[in-house]
Amino acid sequence: MIKVAAFDIGKVLLDFDYGIFVRRMAPRTQMDVPALDAFLNQSPLLAQYESGRLTSSEFFTVVQKETGFDGTEAEFAAYFEDIFTPIDEIITLQATLAARGLPTYTLSNTNEMAVRHISRAYDFWPRFTGHILSHEVKALKPDPKIYEVFEEITGCLGNEIVYLDDRSENIVAGKNRNWNAIEHRNGADTREALICLGVLP
Repeated sequence: MIKVAAFDIGKVLLDFDYGIFVRRMAPRTQMDVPALDAFLNQSPLLAQYESGRLTSSEFFTVVQKETGFDGTEAEFAAYFEDIFTPIDEIITLQATLAARGLPTYTLSNTNEMAVRHISRAYDFWPRFTGHILSHEVKALKPDPKIYEVFEEITGCLGNEIVYLDDRSENIVAGKNRNWNAIEHRNGADTREALICLGVLP
């Protein structure tokens, strides 16, 4: 029997585009858009931030030093946060599960600046029972540690868990723990999968 649901955030609850951030920030740095994009998205820097090895201030300091960004940390955070678009169908689906009494948690590779923005900007955030976030756990999916923390916090194991994620490597990690792991591609298929598992009517 399924006792809890886990939701990835990016590309499941919220679409995101780091390109928005890069294009807005580039004119205030010494880099053009391709160079800045490569620095932020193809280097280990973002992973270090999302795994909690860098604080927000440390992340900003490194970015400012390497790119020559001429703004404040608050301006940088505003750029960094303004990249999200809600995926209404899945947000509604989570609300339905919560209303039916199923505990729901986020389980996401994310960072402090993003979470600070999301928790203020979107009313779905407090509907979740709790949040297991990579920068707090200090482990990135598909590292087993973040899945273990989820199990410890929820008290659930194996097929008691249904898990939505858009990345196949994360889904494989869930399936390796016998979770009911659904690779999210579109709202209709995800809804159908949850109906088949009996968590939606």
